[in-house]
Amino acid sequence: MLFTVSKLTARIVQLFEQDDLLRDVQVIGEVSNWRRAASGHIYFRLKDEGATINAVMWKGSALAQSWLPKDGDQVIAHGYVGVYPESGAYQLYTNRLTPAGRGQLYAQFEALKERLRAAGLFDEARKRPLPKLPMRLGVVTSLDAAALRDILRTLAARWPLAEVILFPTPVQGGDAPPRIAAAIAAANRYSSKVERIDVLILARGGGSIEDLWAFNDEQVALAVAESGIPVISGVGHETDFTIVDFVADRRAATPTAAAVAVVQGWLEYHAQIMARMQTMHLRIRQRLDRERRAFERLRLRLQRIHPQRQLDQARLRLDERERRLHSTVQRALMQRNERLRAAERRLEALNPLRVLARGYSIVQRTDGVVVTDPTMVHPGEELTVRAARGDYRVEVREK
Repeated sequence: MLFTVSKLTARIVQLFEQDDLLRDVQVIGEVSNWRRAASGHIYFRLKDEGATINAVMWKGSALAQSWLPKDGDQVIAHGYVGVYPESGAYQLYTNRLTPAGRGQLYAQFEALKERLRAAGLFDEARKRPLPKLPMRLGVVTSLDAAALRDILRTLAARWPLAEVILFPTPVQGGDAPPRIAAAIAAANRYSSKVERIDVLILARGGGSIEDLWAFNDEQVALAVAESGIPVISGVGHETDFTIVDFVADRRAATPTAAAVAVVQGWLEYHAQIMARMQTMHLRIRQRLDRERRAFERLRLRLQRIHPQRQLDQARLRLDERERRLHSTVQRALMQRNERLRAAERRLEALNPLRVLARGYSIVQRTDGVVVTDPTMVHPGEELTVRAARGDYRVEVREK
């Protein structure tokens, strides 16, 4: 079968789109050639010891990421595999990236985690429950952090009677660990000497492992463990884990979740409803994704059987039949003309005038009968002689 490049590529695209497995995949590999275009889209490659695949993350998905890798990072990329027709190459269209593997920072993280675990700082027995109805909350975070605004907005909406005392500190950079530890100590002094603080929220927004590294510091971990105030950690996003999450009395997925956790009580039912709504939203999104894929398959089928396409094919067939009919008629006319010319030639060969032109004549009686035998005439009878250039009369004198 002969294909154009475009038709062959369209066929390959169709095969990729019909494979449900390739429409929702997770791929683990090492990032290389990481590049953010001026448009905001991100282009990179995923590789392992045996193969390499090109990948792209569109701007919208990139902006939704709380963590982005760099060259050499091991990641798990979620998305679908498709074909880029202009280059004829397949690639991974990524909508989510999460870290994977054990880089240098991960090795340090695991080493400290194991040491503190051995020291008993992660034991559930030493962790205290959060108070049911806290009236005074301490917050350790950056003064201009989005996490602080999220916490204050959440508390104002869910438990406006709570009093909030901020103990500001940098949450990123080389000087952040001692400053965070000092802020925790300051909160404890305030609680023991000024007014009792019921619970302490240690918070920071999401980021890469480097951005969150201050919360993987041993000094900060010890300050959390030694705090006389129950501590809830709300560092990063749901997928982010730091050392303080294991040491704290309670770990929350985000700063907002930490604020929600300290004011549970009668809000627990509301939280259950929200969880069910989130589950429902997830299922709806999954259902929509399935329906969207089914719709796309139907759309491709419709393109193949579209009436316009059928009309185009019919027009092609009609044009071909018209061409063949015209050719058949032409051949028939040529054959008829040839037979006509042959008949003319035969008729011309039998034309009596051609005989007369060679000197012969036709003798006829007055009644028009052609004389073919001398016995047909008698003396004194007039006859008409027809020659090539005219007629003349003769008289029979004797036989």
